Amino acid sequence: MTDPFDLTGRTALVTGGSRGIGAATVRTFAQHGASVVFCHLGDDVAASALADQLSSEGHQVASHPCDVSSEDEVNALATWARDTVGHIDIVVNSAGVGGGDRPFNDIAPAEWDRVVGINLRGTYLVARRFYAAMKFKGWGRIINISSQLAYKGGIGLAHYCASKAGVVGLTRALALEAAPHGVLVNAIAPGPVDTALLRGHSDGW
Repeated sequence: MTDPFDLTGRTALVTGGSRGIGAATVRTFAQHGASVVFCHLGDDVAASALADQLSSEGHQVASHPCDVSSEDEVNALATWARDTVGHIDIVVNSAGVGGGDRPFNDIAPAEWDRVVGINLRGTYLVARRFYAAMKFKGWGRIINISSQLAYKGGIGLAHYCASKAGVVGLTRALALEAAPHGVLVNAIAPGPVDTALLRGHSDGW
């Protein structure tokens, strides 16, 4: 029986891979045989430490800075990824920000744009950049990290909930379009996880 967790020969890209869920994904994929590239935003120390550790264990892992809300930076990331490991088989859109919890009227438009820009626009830009090659090859996996709050909402988190609900809608639409071409698109909606993002919220929340 084929081991469903054997990723030998596969290449994966993980956004937001220097910490939290993204870092755990990078580590798990590498330990199951994939060649992994990941991006981060302004987290050079943690990114280098993770890549160096996994490389010292014999895994092929490399990191690159990227603001996923920028189309130019995502295009540069894709070029670097191709030069580093070749065609990308699996994309995990894990890059995300919380924005903190505050009353709806206190969420400034600039903060709304920042949260939606990274969480939703970033997921769209990265998926769009890699989907065409997956479709052409006839095989690919796109995994988007959403949140339980996309479904249940949360007081003081309108910007975050809206962005993650958008990820769910994007995932469902692209999944229907991509499946006939051998590309499977799914979203994961975690509950609270003890990461830096969660610790950015108030004690009361």
